[in-house]
Amino acid sequence: MVSYMYLLMSLGMFLIFAGTFLILIDVIRRTSSSEVRSGEKRVEVGGAVIVGPIPIVFGSNKGITKVMLILAILLTAMVLVLTVVNYLVMMR
Repeated sequence: MVSYMYLLMSLGMFLIFAGTFLILIDVIRRTSSSEVRSGEKRVEVGGAVIVGPIPIVFGSNKGITKVMLILAILLTAMVLVLTVVNYLVMMR
């Protein structure tokens, strides 16, 4: 039981570090790009902040806000499912 928890904690930490590393690589790649950029591009931004079980969603237009809302709902559902599964495993 204890090794199962350490395995999940290790997997979670690995995924956090891997995601951070990939974001860092992408930022470096985009800033050091030697492409010539002509004209202006429209950028769509959005995000979701999950406070407890309540997602707070924002975006620059309706389309990106809808995508962020769907992702926030999926993430909240995933956290609830994993919490219940963890509870059931711990009660064994």
